[in-house]
Amino acid sequence: MNPSNPFKRASHEPLVHFLLLGAVIFGVDHLIDGRREDPQTIVVSTEVQKEARDIFSAGLQRQPSASDMQKLVDRWTDNEILYREGLALGLDRGDVTIRERVIFKALSVAQAGITLPRIDEPGLKSWFEARHEKYDAPALYTFLEAVVTGDSTPGSIQAFVAALNGNTKSDVQSDLRSFQQRPRGNLLESYGPDFARALDEAPVGQWRAVPSTSGLRVIQVEAIRPPVAARFDNIKEAVYQDWRDDTMAEMTTKAVREMGRKYAVRVEGAQP
Repeated sequence: MNPSNPFKRASHEPLVHFLLLGAVIFGVDHLIDGRREDPQTIVVSTEVQKEARDIFSAGLQRQPSASDMQKLVDRWTDNEILYREGLALGLDRGDVTIRERVIFKALSVAQAGITLPRIDEPGLKSWFEARHEKYDAPALYTFLEAVVTGDSTPGSIQAFVAALNGNTKSDVQSDLRSFQQRPRGNLLESYGPDFARALDEAPVGQWRAVPSTSGLRVIQVEAIRPPVAARFDNIKEAVYQDWRDDTMAEMTTKAVREMGRKYAVRVEGAQP
């Protein structure tokens, strides 16, 4: 790993877990050291925004939405606040990695002053119910795909499907692929909601042409295992740990934002 790229290295540090968006966290000191106009002003430069956009796209295989970019800018600003507060506390002394370690030390100081609230079992169960889908076992799909290697026009594909179902002949060439117990979330991410919906409606054992984000796909559903609802009593300890982690993350973010009240934040290129 390249030691000069703190974007990637920082994503593996447990102290900054609350700042992660997916697998994305960033702080580029070489892009900001020369940009500070005022110690009380934080400038989120266009270079920083581009770096965030590029890393997000590489990690999640899509462009960030406006909402995603706002979260990335917020996380970067939180890191910059921690860095400056850490420097003010002298936490950079004797630390050769400077920026990242200063951020982690300042975050530790912020977290040391946090006391988690108490939660009883009814409260924890209510928290669980509000996030039920996170704990449910998803629907699983087992299906075959005949990947067309020649003419892939809609008419040709429909003729190919008819041939596969034994009704006519087709000269279309294809490769057969088998997908075993793919979770619904994976289908949504890889092929889109129309594809997942079409698989739900497709009869088992019959070839069909179904839409996806990359065009028609020739699919035969072999089996669908319906989702299984999680039971609170069976996973109570895991739910408590998740509640604890989420609550600590929220309280840490609040503490960092409170530290940052002394700074003015300016995002280059942002609409007024």
